[in-house]
Amino acid sequence: PTASGSLHVGHVFSYTHTDAIARYRRMSGKNVFYPMGWDDNGLPTERRVQNYYGVYVDTSLPYDPDFTPPYAGDVPKKARPQAISRRNFVELCLALTTEDEKDFERDFRRLGLSVDWAQTYQTISPVAQEVSQRAFLRNLARGEAYQIEAPTIWDVTFRTAVAQAEVEDRERPGAYHKVTFHRPGEGGTGETVLIETTRPELLPACVALVAHPDDERYQPLFGTTVRTPIFGVEVPVLAHELAQPDKGSGIAMICTFGDTTDVTWWRELDLPARTVIGRDGRFRPEAPAAITSEEGRAAYEQLAGLTVFSAQQKVVEFLRESGDLIGEPEKITHPVKFFEKGERPLEIVSSRQWYLRNGGRDDSADGLRQQLIGRGEEITWHPPFMQSRYTNWVEGLHGDWLLSRQRFFGVPFPIWYRLDDDGEIIYDSPLTPGEDQLPVDPSIDVPTGYTEDQRGEPGGFAGDPDVMDTWATSSLSPQLAGKWERDNEFFAKVFPMDLRPQAHDIIRTWLFSTVVRANAEHDCLPWHNAAISGWILDPNRKKMSKSKGNTVTPMSLLEQYGTDAVRYWSLSARLGADTAFDEKQMKIGRRLAIKVLNASKFVLSFTSHLAAAGPVDLLDASAVSEPIDKALLAGLANVVDTATAAHEEYNYTRALEVTETFFWTFCDDYLELVKDRAYGGENANATEAEIASARVALTIALDVLLRMLAPVLPFATEEVWSWWREGSIHAAAWPTANHLPTDGEPALIEAAGEALAALRKKKSEAKASQRTPYGDVSLATPHPDAARWVAPDLARAGVVHGEFTITEGEAVVVSGELLLETS
Repeated sequence: PTASGSLHVGHVFSYTHTDAIARYRRMSGKNVFYPMGWDDNGLPTERRVQNYYGVYVDTSLPYDPDFTPPYAGDVPKKARPQAISRRNFVELCLALTTEDEKDFERDFRRLGLSVDWAQTYQTISPVAQEVSQRAFLRNLARGEAYQIEAPTIWDVTFRTAVAQAEVEDRERPGAYHKVTFHRPGEGGTGETVLIETTRPELLPACVALVAHPDDERYQPLFGTTVRTPIFGVEVPVLAHELAQPDKGSGIAMICTFGDTTDVTWWRELDLPARTVIGRDGRFRPEAPAAITSEEGRAAYEQLAGLTVFSAQQKVVEFLRESGDLIGEPEKITHPVKFFEKGERPLEIVSSRQWYLRNGGRDDSADGLRQQLIGRGEEITWHPPFMQSRYTNWVEGLHGDWLLSRQRFFGVPFPIWYRLDDDGEIIYDSPLTPGEDQLPVDPSIDVPTGYTEDQRGEPGGFAGDPDVMDTWATSSLSPQLAGKWERDNEFFAKVFPMDLRPQAHDIIRTWLFSTVVRANAEHDCLPWHNAAISGWILDPNRKKMSKSKGNTVTPMSLLEQYGTDAVRYWSLSARLGADTAFDEKQMKIGRRLAIKVLNASKFVLSFTSHLAAAGPVDLLDASAVSEPIDKALLAGLANVVDTATAAHEEYNYTRALEVTETFFWTFCDDYLELVKDRAYGGENANATEAEIASARVALTIALDVLLRMLAPVLPFATEEVWSWWREGSIHAAAWPTANHLPTDGEPALIEAAGEALAALRKKKSEAKASQRTPYGDVSLATPHPDAARWVAPDLARAGVVHGEFTITEGEAVVVSGELLLETS
């Protein structure tokens, strides 16, 4: 988890799933490697540090070794943030994440996660930096990592590049503007071409018009030119298959850059770049060189320095005045691209960035894209339909993985650049450290052959200022946790790993990027299975997340209902299913945990009566002789098989369902049927062997049920286990059916339960105590043979003092007289 702020109930939900899997595997005899990682770097941490300490980064400031932040979580609303050096800021990030990690660990321990807390790792630690930088240098050496100047998706608020995987659509209001372009003609006037656009402010960045090659309306225009309104730039009319004849007027303007389709057209049609929006989200001060007319340049001067919104208003004003705006803008609502953590629409700017090949630009039949799709087919997905999300994502990639970020707290690229005699950076031959020098920080460390006083000087060097995308480190979590290149023997034991547990929304990021890195470095998958959890939804069916402000913190729930109850709610949700936050399920879980305690206490009370039955091993199934007792254990054997098979498929929910159902049958039917016999004594009217049979069956069932419920209810089951067994239940062996007798008939339990319910119902209808005895009783039932098998226990449980007759009937019906007391 990202260690910033506090845990929310979504963490409780998904991490409980993982813990139940780990607990089962441990009990089934596996030596389980279950580490915990903290995702420290990235924008959430930076924002939290800025808001917590009241600071921001000014890269021109020197490091202050004695710096003390002005605030510590108590920043006044109107306080002005203090500028500090990048290095001071990073130190604050490290300090705050360390405290957050302690809080997260405390809460996770309260949740009962059976993590090996000696095996933790962080995405920003020196080890993580070393691993990330080593992997990057190897990517670079193999040609998988590269740096280019290219159109980049850009968040103007955070001033950083954004990867395709971090982009989301949000519905926002907009408007279609019908704008005329002019075909050259005599006197500079000619026919017009009508386009519809939601971004008229990009007219000065227009480089072409484009229509579908099969669109007969525009085929005569292909190969000709038109002039942009206001700015008077002559641009070609071209054909491309991505143009949509049924959208707007069917012909679109290509601008550098309005969206990713513009980028595709620009690249594939080999068009010039006329970038007008800068990294700050404002129009650049200089007009594109293609705008040569006085009118055009004068118009652009009025746009320089404006925000996108203000520039759009100004251009619409120009178009109205020139008569090139046809009608009024048509208001619409349409999807707009946002950074998933951002608040302003994304722009596309030209910048130099690092990329890692991920198949997004490789459509060959046997290329990297197809190779990575094949890796997805090798994974065993739980649930299976999640594979399509992976495949669809890889097939839909339209570019390589943007690896670099213009942030401060992260793993720096281990790269320096030579400066020429004019102090300009030479990008073609970057300077890299040896692997034995890692980790390095190029803003502090100096490349081999240079000295610190040559930093930034002509003929000297400059460090790469960027840090790696947070997924560039998280994609190496198997290598980080597995001690790759630090302990080869250990790494060989745990890699490839068995399971990646995670949520479905980060299949495109964490899961895919981890596959990319393992495929490149190890030519294999990083793990064999993927268990994909759903989201927690709020009452409005929206995903709970800290960024949306609709989360619930778990501590109050753990205190109110108990940890086992909250875990029960989490594990009642199937893998892959989005689940509503529901305290009713927690109440059911609490009831189950309390019943485990009470029923166990009741069952274990019979051990004090062993003297009456002689020396009997309470876990020796050979002492079970009575049909109803055998039926119980045979049914339990079936449940063990079903639950075990479910756990093997990572279907902990199915395992819980069958175990819980059997447990309530055990409590409500079987316990009530045999408790009088189990007590023994004169009222039991039973032999010592019959008494021992009940006690042994009860104890074996309790032993098995406790172990089967242990992954779900670790605290209640551990408490009961401590009452009568040595060691921890969580180190005990998972039960197997071959240790249970299977010569009983499980249907006996259901038949006996129906009969007992009928005997009790008659007393309830008469408003009599359940200890009120019957005289003679006749029981009609569809299962007379089964009822006769358990007749002695039915008579005891129903308090039948007279003759007990059992006959066949279409429904369960009790006829008989209650021996009510009279005054």
